[in-house]
Amino acid sequence: MTSIGTIVRLEQMARLLRKDVIEMTYAAQSGHPGGSFSLAEIMSALYFHDLRYDASKPKWPGRDRVVLSKGHAAPILYAALAEAGFFDKAELERFRRIDALLQGHPCIDTPGVDVTTGSLGLGLSAACGIAIGARLTGADVRVYAILGDGELGEGQIWEAAMAAAHLKLSNLTAIIDRNGYQNDGKTADILDTAPLLEKWVSFGWRTVEIDGHNVSEILDALALARDSAQAPVMIIANTVKGNGASYMIDRPALHYAPPTRAQMEQTLRELGF
Repeated sequence: MTSIGTIVRLEQMARLLRKDVIEMTYAAQSGHPGGSFSLAEIMSALYFHDLRYDASKPKWPGRDRVVLSKGHAAPILYAALAEAGFFDKAELERFRRIDALLQGHPCIDTPGVDVTTGSLGLGLSAACGIAIGARLTGADVRVYAILGDGELGEGQIWEAAMAAAHLKLSNLTAIIDRNGYQNDGKTADILDTAPLLEKWVSFGWRTVEIDGHNVSEILDALALARDSAQAPVMIIANTVKGNGASYMIDRPALHYAPPTRAQMEQTLRELGF
């Protein structure tokens, strides 16, 4: 059982990651704060509890790999990498500037980024390839793919899902940030992929559905994934887009719009900063 202290620490880190995101998207006047906020607890649990890495050696062969398939949520990834020590936090202030380290979507040139992403639907295939490579070389690493629920409309996702199950890639874990929205509105209205749990089970994945803002449930799901021996694991994380910033809730046009100064300051107050 995870200690209360660990849960509190990870919840506090999720708040700090949201702080970093709102400040960097305000400074850049660009970015996707909504889909970054919905991932805060998941990224906190991964980077500050579960993942094996050495921030001083970003290419350490024994590291676990993370593929942020929903690459527009780069701000939350950069926040986690900065807080973990992969690069100086001052880089967050230069987010999306020309010639800066941190561009609008993850790039493999950035310390801590394993796969360049941004074109939706491709990340799970890349993660499958990394997992296969690890198996062939005998590397004891885990591979995590973070997907958006909107990109599940891409056919390549389901091709990768079939391949991963067929190859029994038990070193692969995928996490769906199921926040219910994509760029043009509610995912259920644009292309309804429900029932998700039954679909992934039928494709041969060991599947669990959780509250993606409940740190205890996230940690339990990640522990289940580590113990999987014969199949890849899918974690369906039900989240709220913009969670932690009341001005974004149920206002999809604000999920990918940079905050105003007033919105940033309001959010910082709501987060306790």
